[in-house]
Amino acid sequence: MADHGIEVLYTVLDVLIAVACCLGNLLVIWAVWMCGAMRRQPTFCFIASLAVADFLVGVVTVPVAVLVDGRVRTSFYGCMALCSVVIILPLASVHSLLAIALDRFLRVYIPLRYKRTVTQMRTWTTVCVCWFSAVILGFVPLFGWNRYETLAEMKASNSTTITCTFLAVIPMTYMVNFIFFICLLPPLVLMMVLYLCIFTRIHKQLRGSGASGSGSHTYYQKERKLAQSLLLVLVLFAVCWLPLHFMNAISFYGATVPHQAFYVGILLSHANSAVNPVIYALKIQKIKSAFWTIWTRYFICKDDQETTKSSQTTASTTTNEQDLKVERSNAFPVMHLI
Repeated sequence: MADHGIEVLYTVLDVLIAVACCLGNLLVIWAVWMCGAMRRQPTFCFIASLAVADFLVGVVTVPVAVLVDGRVRTSFYGCMALCSVVIILPLASVHSLLAIALDRFLRVYIPLRYKRTVTQMRTWTTVCVCWFSAVILGFVPLFGWNRYETLAEMKASNSTTITCTFLAVIPMTYMVNFIFFICLLPPLVLMMVLYLCIFTRIHKQLRGSGASGSGSHTYYQKERKLAQSLLLVLVLFAVCWLPLHFMNAISFYGATVPHQAFYVGILLSHANSAVNPVIYALKIQKIKSAFWTIWTRYFICKDDQETTKSSQTTASTTTNEQDLKVERSNAFPVMHLI
């Protein structure tokens, strides 16, 4: 009975996270698409790619994760295809984060040649490569690295369907030795090294750029602020995803991990996709401004807008009248002496 209650709580929380993923990341995609200036900047194209992956976590991954927890019967390969989708989206997020880190690295190290090097065509080509590579790596089980013993048991029992669970079709050797140790950890380490190089370079440039008001100083201050925000996104990704992979590794190498702990790890990994839009809104000024524009243009009632405009007009008129009085008083200083 207690296990059933935990499963219900897990499902409810996962659904709430999915709704937050969809709404927040849809707003991010809308903001980048609406703002032509952001749409032409490589960094925001990669952020949009990450937002698409996070949006699909809410639309696809969460429903599939609930289904493959033993709630549906499918064919062996149908179950494997569903489970592969759950793997693809985190890989697409990792690749998008790596593209963002490389873009920031180039922006800081070759500022004069950056625009000629990182063109819009190359940017969107990189986005396509990120997604294509994620699909290939995520569908590896369909090419043979799977739980073939489950398929053998199905053939022995003359069955065409199984109760679809993740571990029934996806081997832990693939999840731990390949996905974790090869596809996740090395890119995370590489990204940390890139950001270390970025902040070291920015620190040196700020120390040697002279006056605080110079163009170079302002440029590197902006780069540092944006890099700090994007590093926070990366750190949160690691904090949210590594516990689940550590639990997989611990379980694979012999120790026992409670089933409830896996539920917490899965919820945490899904919650990462819901948190990212909040970070963008709080830390990245261009996205924050685009959010405010969307809010005022599409969600505030016309009556409120007219009231706001009216109050602004009234305030402006009052200010003008006060200024006129001040001008008149300054124009006739003798009157105060009579």
